[in-house]
Amino acid sequence: MTATKIPLLSLKKQQQKIGEQLRRAALRVLDSGVFIMGPEVKAFETEFAAALGSRFAMGVSNGTDALRVALEACGVGPGDEVVVPSFTFIATATAVSAVGAKPVFADVDERTLTITAQTVRKALTPRTKAVIPVHLFGQPVDMDPLLKLAREKGLAVVEDCAQAHLTAYKGRTVGTIGDCGAFSFYPSKNLGAAGDAGAVLAQDEKRAELCRQLRNCGRETGGPAYRHVRVGQNCRLDELQAAMLRVKLAHLREWTDARRAAAGRYLDGLKGLPLRLPELGSGGDKHTFHLFVVRCQRRDELAKHLSERGIGNGVYYPIPIHRQPAYEKLAPKAGSLPVTEAACATALALPLFPELAPAEIDEVCAAVREFFGK
Repeated sequence: MTATKIPLLSLKKQQQKIGEQLRRAALRVLDSGVFIMGPEVKAFETEFAAALGSRFAMGVSNGTDALRVALEACGVGPGDEVVVPSFTFIATATAVSAVGAKPVFADVDERTLTITAQTVRKALTPRTKAVIPVHLFGQPVDMDPLLKLAREKGLAVVEDCAQAHLTAYKGRTVGTIGDCGAFSFYPSKNLGAAGDAGAVLAQDEKRAELCRQLRNCGRETGGPAYRHVRVGQNCRLDELQAAMLRVKLAHLREWTDARRAAAGRYLDGLKGLPLRLPELGSGGDKHTFHLFVVRCQRRDELAKHLSERGIGNGVYYPIPIHRQPAYEKLAPKAGSLPVTEAACATALALPLFPELAPAEIDEVCAAVREFFGK
């Protein structure tokens, strides 16, 4: 096996640049003696909300819990159905299952690999209570037609922004457009913690307070410690993760610009090849490239070729959710999600992270061009 020269992702390079800041933040928490729901969480929530242009942000334990809390805060529960894409990480669906509702799978758009108003409409039933648009790989969903459909049908809209920190749609930051936005800070995300962490965004004060209660065992904010006004969960963001995230949040725009610059270099270097390439965005849309995903009819051959040359790559996602053993009983009829099936067979992620050097991008492009004999 050839040693990896250019990894798909490197967190070590980020650590080398901001490691001392992270260590100071960790020591600040340890010295404080406050580890749960303290000043670091409060400060991060304020700073994260400001960075994204949201009225409220509520820290939670991970991205899946962010989705689950958001769904509950929007009134989704047992007996309800929620439309989700099948081309995404399985947590989008498992969060629906966790609140007792049923995920119903919709196909995605050929260009963006995200759900649309048209694909969602085909999945609606009288039991549909909500829809979860996933801003996949950092690509914004076309939200305006989807919101129009949701308002027409009385549906809640919970944005899955796990891969879309600072992604913009028509000049608006995703996560602030629907009823709630759910974010993951898993270490590999564009804004990653030193472990699991997440957040929910809301623009309505009552819904924001409901999220705070749901994450904290059903307690009212500022209320007595042992008075619980509803059935909630223990899924709070801890002080240590909040402190880590505060350090990294200060670099997020710079890192996002670097990701977009890297993507632009890829788009130039891969031009003219038999690949389907992502788009940078225009007209107020801003892809933030959590992953740089191309589509290739000879995907597995290309992946092998790159690996043999020490170039990291990854398949996102090889199996659609509706074909996972966990959800096979809910799978729609065969052939009803053709774009999803095709994407699972052709999508391949190339190396992309803020510290990726231009020369490394050029080397990846050269290897891809070599594969196609160019």
